[in-house]
Amino acid sequence: MDWLNRMNDALDFIEKKLDERLDIETIAKAAYVSTFHFQRMFFMVTGMTVAEYIRKRKLTLAAQELTTSSSKELDVALKYGYDSPESFSKAFRKIHGIAPSEARNPGVSLKAFPRITFHLSLKGDKEMDYRIVEKEAFTVIGKSIQVTCQDGEHTRQIPKFWEKCHRDGTIAKLASIGTGENLLGICLDMQPGRGDFTYMIGTQADPTIPAEGFSVSTIPASTWAIFTCVGPLPGAIQSVFSRIFQEWFPATGYEHSGAPELEVYPPGDTMAEDYRCEVWIPIVKK
Repeated sequence: MDWLNRMNDALDFIEKKLDERLDIETIAKAAYVSTFHFQRMFFMVTGMTVAEYIRKRKLTLAAQELTTSSSKELDVALKYGYDSPESFSKAFRKIHGIAPSEARNPGVSLKAFPRITFHLSLKGDKEMDYRIVEKEAFTVIGKSIQVTCQDGEHTRQIPKFWEKCHRDGTIAKLASIGTGENLLGICLDMQPGRGDFTYMIGTQADPTIPAEGFSVSTIPASTWAIFTCVGPLPGAIQSVFSRIFQEWFPATGYEHSGAPELEVYPPGDTMAEDYRCEVWIPIVKK
């Protein structure tokens, strides 16, 4: 419950400061966790980035102020962090579907995004198999793309990327040059504040072997929480990721270290009901 209280304290802090400029470092301090862990947890639990949530709350309050007061549009825009009427109007229209100048029209329809509250769901209907492992740094090679978490787009982009790499022979070539039989899905350079990260399909490899046409990256030495995933992809592994952040982290004394996350795929039929793979999450003790 301590985790819930700290995360809700951070939400209280956001709510009190919506008419000020908010920075993620200060918000994370209110939850007594690292900036990275707070942002990653927030996204995995709510499905939106911290920045998205703050923007939606600010524009909800801006709409209410426009409809219930005589405040000038420019004053409202400045109050909620917009430097010009143009930027405010663009953001307002994206959320509400109308211009700020139309908000006072009788019968106009506006969107309201309420303050969220974190709750821990103790389902207890499905166990989570995991183990803690220390591993030295190692080299990976592969093909990468930039993906975004905005509107859950990464859950569509990544499966399409795997399909493309199967069709163009990338997967077969990686399997032939890797030092192990497993393929890896690697979440690199994660920037949860913006919801963007680099996703690599790769394999562990000898750094001295030429890998023309592939990018090379080093996975740092880390402590890993390794979770077993059983079932057809991508649904099974997406479900495990959600449960790690919604159930496992809140119930343990660990937080995300900020290093890359790994998906480890052994050979086999990835659409089979009994296909087994793993999720590796880098962790530190709080």
